[in-house]
Amino acid sequence: MSVFRSRPALRWLVPSAAAVVVIGGGAAAGTIVASADPSLPDRSAAQLLVDIQNAKVDGLSGTIVESADLGLPAIAGLAGGASLGGAGTPGGASTSAGGAGLADLATLLTGTNTAKVWYAGESKMRLALIGTQGETDVIHNGRDVWLWSSKEKSANHLTLPADKADHPGPIAGQVPKTPQEAADAALAAIDPTTTVTTTGAARVAGRDAYELVLSPKDTSSLIAQVRLAIDAEHHIPLRVDVYAKNKPTPAVRVAFQEISFAVPDAQQFTFNPPPGTTVNQGTAEGLAKEHKAAAQKAKAEAEKAKAEAKGQGPQVIGKGWTTIVSAKLPKDSGSDAKQFDSVLSMLPKVSGSWGSGHELAGTLFTVLVTDDGRVFAGAVTPQALYAAAAR
Repeated sequence: MSVFRSRPALRWLVPSAAAVVVIGGGAAAGTIVASADPSLPDRSAAQLLVDIQNAKVDGLSGTIVESADLGLPAIAGLAGGASLGGAGTPGGASTSAGGAGLADLATLLTGTNTAKVWYAGESKMRLALIGTQGETDVIHNGRDVWLWSSKEKSANHLTLPADKADHPGPIAGQVPKTPQEAADAALAAIDPTTTVTTTGAARVAGRDAYELVLSPKDTSSLIAQVRLAIDAEHHIPLRVDVYAKNKPTPAVRVAFQEISFAVPDAQQFTFNPPPGTTVNQGTAEGLAKEHKAAAQKAKAEAEKAKAEAKGQGPQVIGKGWTTIVSAKLPKDSGSDAKQFDSVLSMLPKVSGSWGSGHELAGTLFTVLVTDDGRVFAGAVTPQALYAAAAR
């Protein structure tokens, strides 16, 4: 399994002279080393970056657990009235009287999610997401791709063209994040705004690992650091932790609870729809046509909306760890708008030279909704959003 389909080592290791000093240049790279367990040799941050980019295994299987505690306030009527605050009960918020969709979102924001994964090469992969309401499986076996939902009692079967059997393309994007994908996103953020260090050895899923630490330099970022535990033998990420400032425990963790590097049995990739399952047949070509048509329609609608709004669409302010997204709220007087206004009124009222509004503050992100209909959001301090609103 290649952790990174492309390996832009130079882009990460040498994005600028400043980054070279931090993670790859001269004596500096030799001084930043993992204070490894006696059974592990020392590895520098630069060496670990190369290790993780070149990681490849023939097979693995294991259980992945994702947990999140973003420190959000309890808001009545959101996700069935469940609190989005603490870690709560594994499985997430209640799904009663409030809409399962919001409850599903709340599950990602707080609580835990469990998945099982099997891998036996680029043409044989399976991921099973285990939830309180059922199981969802994505299975890729050669030219066959299955997406099965036990809750919906349905299965979508796609047949890939022969030349795509090892590279299913968009199908992979439907798989929930694993430690590898979380690490990919974190490493993509390495630039001169990031300090890269090591903290020593770790023990994850019964295996020895090194820890690589990414820390934003900008003090307005709410993210204190991202820690990657990298398997000492196979070099794949076993755990990714995201820490908020002044918090001793991770706000988000994606980690293998157990893992084996033995190649899984072929039967793990054979799917037989259970009795009563509705099977929808399709081809990758048909799916691609649907995606293309939908994309063209969305593009046309976006261009029309942009012309009507005259530049009032979403705007990106800044870059890297402290990126802020701003937009104008749509003018809507329907039931959804009334529900939004009701929830908004429960948030703390704030004001400043930029005007007044309401604020949703978590440990890893902040959202500001102004009374004149503007929205600002980012993994930054409230003060950073106030400054953006003032501009």
